[in-house]
This record gives sequence, C-alpha cells and structure tokens, in this order.
Amino acid sequence: MKILAIETSCDDTGIAILEVKRGKTPVFTVLSNIIASQIKVHQKYGGVYPMMAKREHQKNLLPALTKSLKESELLKSQITNSNLQANPKSQIINTILEREPELLKKIIPFLKKYKKPDVDLIAVTNGPGLEPCLWVGINFAKALSSFWDIPVVPVNHIESHILASCLENQKSEFPAVALVVSGGHTQLILVKKIGNYKILGETRDDAAGECFDKSAKILGLGYPGGPVIAKLAKLADTRSPLISGERVSAQLPRPMINTKDYDFSFSGLKTAVLYHHKKQVWLNSHDRRKLTTLKIKQYRQEMAVEIQQAVIDVLLKKTIKAAKDYKAKTIILGGGVSANQELRKQFKEAIENKMAAFLSIDKNATTIYFLVPPANLSTDNAVMTAITGYFHRNKKIARPEFVKLRANANLRISK
Repeated sequence: MKILAIETSCDDTGIAILEVKRGKTPVFTVLSNIIASQIKVHQKYGGVYPMMAKREHQKNLLPALTKSLKESELLKSQITNSNLQANPKSQIINTILEREPELLKKIIPFLKKYKKPDVDLIAVTNGPGLEPCLWVGINFAKALSSFWDIPVVPVNHIESHILASCLENQKSEFPAVALVVSGGHTQLILVKKIGNYKILGETRDDAAGECFDKSAKILGLGYPGGPVIAKLAKLADTRSPLISGERVSAQLPRPMINTKDYDFSFSGLKTAVLYHHKKQVWLNSHDRRKLTTLKIKQYRQEMAVEIQQAVIDVLLKKTIKAAKDYKAKTIILGGGVSANQELRKQFKEAIENKMAAFLSIDKNATTIYFLVPPANLSTDNAVMTAITGYFHRNKKIARPEFVKLRANANLRISK
C-alpha cells in the first residue's frame, strides 16, 4: 500500500509518500520525503511565530505535494482539464479551506490539472503542536481526501517520533522506554507495544530543545540553538569534566538529575546560563577594544560544551533509571534533539557498556536494543507520520466523519 503523509505541527512543512509491504514485519520504502523549512523566516525573530508559520504552510503545501508526487512517479496529468466548478466536490473543498484562502486558490488549478494518484491512505498530524499550523495540514488532508475519495488517519506527533526508528530498525522487544526530546517536548514514555503508551515523566517547564534555543540566544548564537551549540561544542578544545576530568570555566547545574521521579526541568539551566553570561564583565564591557575575537569564541565554545553536557547528563540518567525500573528490553531515542551526535554517542556507549550492570533483565535476554532514527528523520518530517499512519490504518476516517478530525495542540500520547 502507499501512504501520503502531511506534517505541519510546527514550522516545517512535510510531505512524504511511503510504500509499505505488509507482513508481520512490514517493509517501508520511502518514495519521497519533502521538507520545506521555515528557519530563515523565523530566524530574525529568534523563535517560531504561529500565525506566520501558518501562512508559510499555506504557501508550501501544494509545491511540496507536487514535488513529492513527481519524485514518487505518481504525478499524472489529466488528458483534458476537468471542470472542477461543475464538480459537486468543489463546494466541499471551498467549505473545508475557507480559512485557508491562499491554499484554496492554489489547490483548484492543481486538482484540475492532475489525476488522482495511486495512494491508499492519507496520514496527517493532528497534534500536539501549534494549533494554527496543525489546522492547515488537517484541512489540506480533508480537501484531498474529499476530492480523491481517499480515507484519512490522524496521527499523534509524539508517537511519530517514537516510530520514526522503525524505518531502518526492525529489531526491538517490548517493553521499551522511549525518550522524545525536542524544542517543544521532553518526555519519557513506557512503550508496552505499538499503540500502548504510558508517560512516565516529562518536563515541568522548558523542553530540552527550548533550553538550547534560549541559551543560544543569550550567547548571541542565533536560532535554532541546538545545532549551533552542538557545532561549537564539537569545535571546543576544552572537554566537559564529565568526559575528561578537566574543568571548563562554567559549571552549570544538572536540574532534577537525582530526583526519584522521571520528570525534567530545564528552565533553571537556562537561567544559570543567563547569570553566568552577565557575570562576564569583560564580555559586557563598553570598551570593545579590550575584547578579542579569540576570547569570545573560546568562551562560547566552552559554554556550548557545558550546556550540551548538562542536558545530556540529565536525559541519560533519567532514561537509564526508567529502563532499569521497568526492565526495558529496548531504548528508543527520538525527536529533533536526538539529531545531536554527542547525545547519540553517549546514549550508545552507556547502553553498550553499562546497561547490563544497571538493568535487571531476563536471563534469556542477551541484548538491549537501542533504536534511533536516521538524523534526517529526527527532526519533523512526514515519513514518520506515514509510518505511524500505517500502524493505525484501521482508524481511518472518511468525509462524513470529518467532524472527528480536529487539531489538538495538547494531544497526549496516553490518557
């Protein structure tokens, strides 16, 4: 079967087409994976503005869909342009997209020009995320579904990050502990099986990715903060004391690292970065001649190392604790922050070298599996939406039931 997926939960417009060979262990083939990034649009503001992101999604969805269908060899022109105005479905599309005028204006010529593609299911993210952005993707899915008579399945964005690793990794056992860490979420989730989840803990304030973004802003590094902090940390000469025993100039806290629960808190870390930055009198001196480019560069690199390691230490210790307490047979890492190579490396090392000592596992178990998606599927994308849609294909809905398909900015993965 072929699945067309739509992802608009935040500031990336994602369209993907996934071919699935069904079976006990499904085989996924990515026919296309298109992502229209809005980073340049939001960069000067230091963060994502929901209504601005919504407008960008309206601009990006049709071009992304066209490119996705073309790459998948599913874009077929009509022999003659259909008379869409005479088609009773045209009024349905007008109603569905009445709040998406720019998208409505583009979709009419598209539907006139091209045939219905060979697609069996449409998967669309319905939460959690930025509600204005979610609605654009949902209404787009409804419009295509109504005109093409293809059912739609709503998809949970957090579950998509968990299942993104299924594309290349087929070896896993349950129960599993999943850490989903991004700009908007930091959650530890018990995965009893696909579709059966329990949130063990989550951030009480800022998400880890948000901490990276705000810390980078304090240091004058720009947006998004995660990638630039990772890059600077990699370039730094001074390693974290937790790695090499050497000391860096900043000693930042590891909030809640020793608490007995599985919750997180990163607002205090961000505040510590702010206070440390303000204490650097030389950095805030009005006499810029006293400053050297090298000194500023070194300071930022050392801070990047410490910020990154502080976040990793907390994430790693909490995940290991959860895996031990719940006798996990698999650990899953997902979300945008999971693209961080140092985070991946330290998780892999801890699982390979320490987990056997930490975990109370079945005597017959010889391996604890570590699943992490390829780096290009760690950040928001529609491939993971399609994978999740496949596993929930029995929950598909069609037009008469569209009232059930709504955006939910605070959608939970478990009740």
